[in-house]
Amino acid sequence: MFRSIRLDAVLVQAVIAGALSFAHLHDLAAAAGQDGWKAWAYPISVDLLLVAAWRRLRTLRAQGEPARAAWTWFAVALAASLGANVATAGLLDLNDVPDWLRILVAGWPALAFLGGTLLVHSPTTPTTPDAAPVEPVTVPAEPDPGPVADAVEPALEPVPALPAAPPPADVPPALVDHARKLADAHRATTGSPIDGATLRDRLGLPGPMADQLAAHLA
Repeated sequence: MFRSIRLDAVLVQAVIAGALSFAHLHDLAAAAGQDGWKAWAYPISVDLLLVAAWRRLRTLRAQGEPARAAWTWFAVALAASLGANVATAGLLDLNDVPDWLRILVAGWPALAFLGGTLLVHSPTTPTTPDAAPVEPVTVPAEPDPGPVADAVEPALEPVPALPAAPPPADVPPALVDHARKLADAHRATTGSPIDGATLRDRLGLPGPMADQLAAHLA
């Protein structure tokens, strides 16, 4: 609700300000010798140039391009509107307008036409020169080596599987404890685990039993 009231107040204010500025420009043009419909055309020309320059200024700023020309024509239109408002405030005798003001009013149509044309037809993006055409580079074709015989890899013979080690048979615990002490002493001395041959020599056991005992210690 408050927002709609604010928009209505702004719209009324804009209409009042536009009507007063329009009337001041009309009175100044009529005092400078522009009678009839010509005096009414001057306010329209000034306001249109002001709006066109402002729209062009916003477009250029949104695109990140320089807007010096738009600023220049916006300042010209604003000076014309503001100057008419000040001139009709009693500072200028409208019954005896000076010659320089008559010249400015008479030359305004050409100035406004030039400004509007430049604002409409100015490019929005900088033009870049066309790149020179690139000639295609031809690569010489390599000679065909002809059909290549498929390399036949020799068939690999299957590797026979190693026989699985027989599970260790039951060994008396006392013999295992004694062999473990020998294995620990052997590891501390040589740095490597004891094998079946060493156990056979140390304990005087047959070969198969020494291997089974070594399997217990592994």
